[in-house]
Amino acid sequence: MPYSVYLKKNEEKRIIAGHPWVYANEVARIEGKDKNGSLATVYDYNGRYIGKGYINHLSKILVRIFIRDDSQADYEFYKNAIKKSNDYRRALGFDNCYRAVFAESDNLPALIVDKYADVLCVQFLSLGIEKNKDLIIKALIEIFNPKGIYERSDVQVREKEGLELRKGAIYGQFDTKVMIEENGLKMLVDLENGQKTGYFLDQKENRYALRRYAQGSLLDCFCNCGGFSLNAAKAGAKEVIALDISEQALSDVRQNASLNGINNITTMQGDVFEVLRSFKKEGKTFDTIVLDPPAFCKSASEVKNAYKGYKDINILGMKLVKSGGYLVTSSCSHYMTFPLFQNMLAESARECGRKVRIVEIRTQSPDHPSTLSTEESLYLKFFVLQVT
Repeated sequence: MPYSVYLKKNEEKRIIAGHPWVYANEVARIEGKDKNGSLATVYDYNGRYIGKGYINHLSKILVRIFIRDDSQADYEFYKNAIKKSNDYRRALGFDNCYRAVFAESDNLPALIVDKYADVLCVQFLSLGIEKNKDLIIKALIEIFNPKGIYERSDVQVREKEGLELRKGAIYGQFDTKVMIEENGLKMLVDLENGQKTGYFLDQKENRYALRRYAQGSLLDCFCNCGGFSLNAAKAGAKEVIALDISEQALSDVRQNASLNGINNITTMQGDVFEVLRSFKKEGKTFDTIVLDPPAFCKSASEVKNAYKGYKDINILGMKLVKSGGYLVTSSCSHYMTFPLFQNMLAESARECGRKVRIVEIRTQSPDHPSTLSTEESLYLKFFVLQVT
């Protein structure tokens, strides 16, 4: 008998409004018996139907709702949902490289599908999605007819679902280093060893937006494989320094620069915090500095320490920008909310004694849409600041 999950009194409002997650501590009782990872029906305290989703007794997120009507989670459901998701991107002009499925934002919780040229890279991040992997792969093949599909389910959240971490090719024969075109630039994406699914697609339009502020000397911190550096050089920056702690990342920068005939990017290996402090001692300054660090906090309990980390590096950045220059700074942690991030920037400006004004505020690329009912889906903050 399928599971029926009944919520506690007054716990239904957020979920009825569209949030897909039902937490274990919000549940009054569970009736029925089925396999873990199976489809469960969720009701409010009085027995009113709310929706259906996959259940996992091992996770704090007990049910991830993705059906609100009488639909069945069969092959046709997945095919139609994925096609609808992809059609939205194609209608906006996305073609060569983009996020085709963005989990909860596309009503397919815990499923990520990124398109890199003719290869797909996927993540299956919950038990229920994992159990339906074969249906999803079949649908992806029919919709995209890709040369190959690579899995990057090597994400810690899978452990909370009772799943092992996994990565590797699951369909087709292909090179795991894929050539894409972004903003008119050639980029080589390493599906096997790159960050996330190989590349940070969510910053695509922000990298292009940087071109307006790329003037004179530019320092690209946490440069990864060089997306911001290449866009800056393409826009005419006279000198670009790509800084990262990873030599592999810097090797990728050099390779990508060569692919585009760009010869004014210098790579530098080192801890960004330490390098910025050494630049300060040397009196070195830049016309533009880009700060695109990895997430400093991945849970609510880490926010306090993360705030200090963001503040430290942004103070350093502000001190190293020439008067009239720009600090381009971002955070990819949804726990560091927009108000919290802006407050941190204001404190940083006060403490370093610089006058700073906001020139532009952006978020993740439109192929990573967020829903108003799911605040977790709006995670990327991108501020362009002028330092005077």
